[in-house]
Amino acid sequence: MEPSAAPLDTTPDPAIVQPPGASPPVPPREQQQEQLRIGESGQFNEGLEDRAVSVMRYSASSFGFAFDATLDVLSSAIVLWRYSNAAAVHSAHREYIACVILGVIFLLSSICIVIKAIHDLAKKVLPEVDDFLYSVSVLSGILCTVLAVIKFMLGKVLTSRALITDGFNSLVGGIMGFSILLSAEVFKHNSSVWYLDGSIGVLIGLTIFAYGIKLLIDMIPRVRQTRHYEMFE
Repeated sequence: MEPSAAPLDTTPDPAIVQPPGASPPVPPREQQQEQLRIGESGQFNEGLEDRAVSVMRYSASSFGFAFDATLDVLSSAIVLWRYSNAAAVHSAHREYIACVILGVIFLLSSICIVIKAIHDLAKKVLPEVDDFLYSVSVLSGILCTVLAVIKFMLGKVLTSRALITDGFNSLVGGIMGFSILLSAEVFKHNSSVWYLDGSIGVLIGLTIFAYGIKLLIDMIPRVRQTRHYEMFE
């Protein structure tokens, strides 16, 4: 008896149709480029995550130093706004507003620095200084100190509390830059003093906080007084 023939409308199996020993089909060039872009994007995201983790592992003084550098840029921008035009040079109201803004920024930054320092003390984060951070700390410490002296002198000549406050912030940046080196050197010679870095961070944060509170207490009443006075003028 002859075997029955296969139906004509049956779809052939791809595994049977493909001849044995043939290479698998190559994906189009667009698909290869898309896969390459996805792989590069994943590597880039992993690099960002690793960078963020390394930043969070920095010591309290390093974190405070970086935070104070951002604060220094903001305070300098506020001082520039204070003297942005000729009429504003003699404006006491604008002077006091600039001081109030600086006071608020000081409070916020000090809270972040103190929280980071307390966290490092609780987790016993050890101070680590590589060659790059060492160079940046030395240069920034010197430059911030020189800028602080210049700002103090200009603030005294112009009788500007905002400029003096900006100088104080630069001085704090210089102290933080040198404190990174101090804590690292002390830890290198005596590993039991690992807490020096976090303690310096707490001390600097509390100093900035106290200065910001004093600035707000002194300047908020003057802002209200000069506002009515300049509106009358």
